[in-house]
Amino acid sequence: MSVIKQQDRNPAASFDASLSQERRIYRPIVPLISRLPVKKQNESKANQRYQLLFTRHLLAAEQALVQGQAVKAETAAKAAEAIDMSLPPNQIYFTRTELLSQADKDKATWHYALTDEELHLLHKIVMAEAEGEPYEGKVAVANVVLNRLRSANYPDTIKEVIYQKSQFSPVQNGRMDRVTPNEDSIRAVTEALHGRKEVSDDTYYFLSLSLATDLTVARTKSKSKEIGNHTFYK
Repeated sequence: MSVIKQQDRNPAASFDASLSQERRIYRPIVPLISRLPVKKQNESKANQRYQLLFTRHLLAAEQALVQGQAVKAETAAKAAEAIDMSLPPNQIYFTRTELLSQADKDKATWHYALTDEELHLLHKIVMAEAEGEPYEGKVAVANVVLNRLRSANYPDTIKEVIYQKSQFSPVQNGRMDRVTPNEDSIRAVTEALHGRKEVSDDTYYFLSLSLATDLTVARTKSKSKEIGNHTFYK
């Protein structure tokens, strides 16, 4: 009873005691709350530093890639300059699906040594097949012979490709033996050997629709391109 009476007599003291107790409970929270903005600010600065560092690394990687590509391009250009395009190469280079230029020979999966006899046969077959055709048509005839050489479906040498039975009409009728290659035929073969392509690497046939007596190719193969009087097929 005395405690109750004492509190009744001094209500201000009771209030002060209660307030003091509340301060003791909530005081530790105040410093934690006050530090939250500082923590967020520090995290933001750390993120900015990380992003800056990442950007620098990305820029450095991109720069290295560009420099590497420039070096490769310069090396290829120097290699191309060292190649005399006016002379036929001694070797030609292939992948499984295409003839490569001399500058790209490092990509080759196999190569073929070109003999003087085979070079002369290429000149003669181009002359015999495309004497009156546009220059592009002469290159395309050479392309067809080289495409067949690359393909596993045809003989393994240029001579055998040209003389394969029933493939090139000038071989059958003897015209190829009678012609003398002109300058355009020789140059067209040289350019084809160096990688110039007037028809795609999967083109294996051509014929003159107005002169051909057998149109089986025209009926059974996909047309690739028309050059002059010749139609080329895949």
